[in-house]
Amino acid sequence: MANGGRDAVITIAATNNIQTTISLEQGIQETKWLLHPAAGNSSCCIFRLPQYLLEINKKAYQPHIVSIGPYHYGDTHLDMMQQHKWRFLRDLLVRTPSPGPNLDDYRQVVASMEEDIRRCYSETINLCGQDLVEVMVLDGLFTIELFCKVGRLSPSDPDDPIFNLAWIFPNLIRDLLRLENQIPFIVLQTLFDKSKSSREDSNSSLAQLALEFFSFAVERPDEVLKQHVSVEAKHLLDLLRLSFIPEPHHRSPQNQNPKVILPLVQFIQMAKKPLAGILKATTRNTLKKFLHLAGIKFKEREANSFLDIRFCNGVLEIPNITLDDLRTDIFLNFVAFEQCYSHCSKHITTYAALMSCLISTPVDAAFLSDKNIIENYLGTDEEVAHFFKNLGKDVPFDIDESYLCKLFKDVNEYHRNIWHVRWAGFRFKYFDNPWSFLSAVAAVVLLLLTAIQTFFTVYDYFNSLASNGGGRH
Repeated sequence: MANGGRDAVITIAATNNIQTTISLEQGIQETKWLLHPAAGNSSCCIFRLPQYLLEINKKAYQPHIVSIGPYHYGDTHLDMMQQHKWRFLRDLLVRTPSPGPNLDDYRQVVASMEEDIRRCYSETINLCGQDLVEVMVLDGLFTIELFCKVGRLSPSDPDDPIFNLAWIFPNLIRDLLRLENQIPFIVLQTLFDKSKSSREDSNSSLAQLALEFFSFAVERPDEVLKQHVSVEAKHLLDLLRLSFIPEPHHRSPQNQNPKVILPLVQFIQMAKKPLAGILKATTRNTLKKFLHLAGIKFKEREANSFLDIRFCNGVLEIPNITLDDLRTDIFLNFVAFEQCYSHCSKHITTYAALMSCLISTPVDAAFLSDKNIIENYLGTDEEVAHFFKNLGKDVPFDIDESYLCKLFKDVNEYHRNIWHVRWAGFRFKYFDNPWSFLSAVAAVVLLLLTAIQTFFTVYDYFNSLASNGGGRH
């Protein structure tokens, strides 16, 4: 039916007595995307967190003290550090020698990257070009100056509250590693190269400076830092994540075909099939009992990365991991990035899958602590179990594409060997504790004594028969 030239409209059911009308033409022309249609491209690497992750632990994903980038720009509770950003920027500009770059030079080099910067974010950035450039220059140079002051490449005041107040510096590290609080690494690198004349050591690497800075939270060996001086990271969170991943695995997955992937919580419930029953402890059967029954032992492994897990001859070797409030926030953001960005490997997600399978009760957490696999600074074993439960909650996971795929298969093959299971069951039944061991020994001794007594009884009987028979002859 003709509408008399008026635009067609859709009337949405009212909520709280508010009537909402949206024009079809307005809907078609909408450009302020909450999730941009290009968010699946490899260029898009900085995401707003999905609601299901925020519901688990909102504090782990949103900045507490400083905003970096456009998502939390203008948040009033972050105003204090905003003032110190200007102070750091002033220090850098004053220190730069006369022929070096000024503020306009930094603006121009970032302005030339504006479209590329916008493509890095999953949502429409509601800032005009000039404001976006200002944010990138201020936040980027603040981050670089922070790294340089800590790395002693630029002078710093020993009484600077940022470094002198115990509650500020740890929160700065956390906030620089939150997924929503990132700016593209290429912007940081461009500003770093442009500001070369302001530093004492002009040959320093931005990646190495950043990793040395984050070593205050997660210590990394010197050889690891040297290996990642030229790594191609998307942002600072990705840079630290890559430092835990072995070099051959840095490449993006080759198979980008869409496929159905189980949420991790379903994967854990189905653990008896893909991962063998021994990898899923329940409230009725603790991890220790499963290990005994399957004949699999746990051992701490010396390695540069907690991801370097091995399985050999019935022994599952897992590197030590330290858990505290700061590290747990970092791990949660690692997993969030791997879930949102489809063009990277899923190493941390795979690790989360394994540990979520192994730790479902405080008893499991205590067992791994006893094996020196977990160093617990969170507090109780309940908190460790709760953390690993949340780390893998509702997270899609593809076991066939994981870096531990072969390990899972090897565990299954070992578990399918009936002799391993029978021997482990025998050991668990008779040698699990001193009392069962003593009972087994007593039973064996009693059996031997009975056999000896029977032997001599039979021997005397036949010897008597032989003697009687010999007498008649």
